[in-house]
Amino acid sequence: MSKQPDDWLDDVPDNQEEDDEEIIWVSKSEIKRDAEELKRLGAELVELSSNSLDRIPLDEDLRAAIELAQKIKKEGRRRQLQLIGKMLRSRDEDPIRQALDKLKNRHNQQVALFHKLEMLRDRLIAEGDDAMADVLQLYPQADRQQLRSMIRNAQKEKATNKPPKATRQIFQYLRELAEA
Repeated sequence: MSKQPDDWLDDVPDNQEEDDEEIIWVSKSEIKRDAEELKRLGAELVELSSNSLDRIPLDEDLRAAIELAQKIKKEGRRRQLQLIGKMLRSRDEDPIRQALDKLKNRHNQQVALFHKLEMLRDRLIAEGDDAMADVLQLYPQADRQQLRSMIRNAQKEKATNKPPKATRQIFQYLRELAEA
């Protein structure tokens, strides 16, 4: 009795068929891409300051490896980055990525706020009292007289080509209002 090509499945136990379906094959290229991505993540961590590293959930071994990489130069640093990438493979990288994204996003939000305050300052200097209403609406705690005085000084400085001391003061004042 010769078996047909599909008859070999009859000899395989049912649970083995299920196990074969659950196996997910990963190519070598995909493994290498993942390893490179973890090395890039490690390099980003090495570039952070000590205060920023405090905000990222790192275990002691990984933190020590990162601090060592920050001190090393050239070829030793490259090898240390590879080690950090290897260490990251055995850890859950999601909390680290989320904390890193949060740090980057916070920086981006601060830059956006500064651009908004610069535009508001420039508008105050150009339009004077017309733009004052918008500032008072945004920041009701603002001192109208102090702001008017700084605007007049900034306009005088601009007209006489003097250094923009009052312009910086307006920006600083707006920033204090925004942070309050």
